[in-house]
Amino acid sequence: MKALTLKQLKDELAHKSPNELKELCLQLSRFKKDNKELLAYLLFESHNEESYIESVKNQMEVQFAEIKTKNYFFIRKAIRKILTQTKKYIRYSKKKETEVVLLLHFCRNLKEMKPSMQQSQRLENVFFSQIKMVTKAIEKLHEDLQYDYHIELEKLLENE
Repeated sequence: MKALTLKQLKDELAHKSPNELKELCLQLSRFKKDNKELLAYLLFESHNEESYIESVKNQMEVQFAEIKTKNYFFIRKAIRKILTQTKKYIRYSKKKETEVVLLLHFCRNLKEMKPSMQQSQRLENVFFSQIKMVTKAIEKLHEDLQYDYHIELEKLLENE
């Protein structure tokens, strides 16, 4: 089956009744966990971005605490998983400020992690690539927010 364009889907959805749309959304949510998570974000959390950010931060901290620190292979694998999940939550929100806050929090947790990320070049590369992404996202924010986040970024990069 061939995927249709967004315009074709939009046109077809315009002809559906509210009940049919509801059924389509519920059917879509049954197929993939990501669809269900996105729908949950849009229905329950999009109106309160601060609590959404806090819940993602808390989840991130729990995941960092559960990392098996036997060797760097397991650490890198866990870090990649946390980062992938964080980026998925950023995509749900589509807000640059949320992206900055969550990536800064990720970088802070990565920097404070024991054993140190400085003993692994790959982890340092992950850290600095996320710092670049934060910097790009900060540039797209309002001037006042840019100033505040640049200060936070500088604090994070101290002693590096």
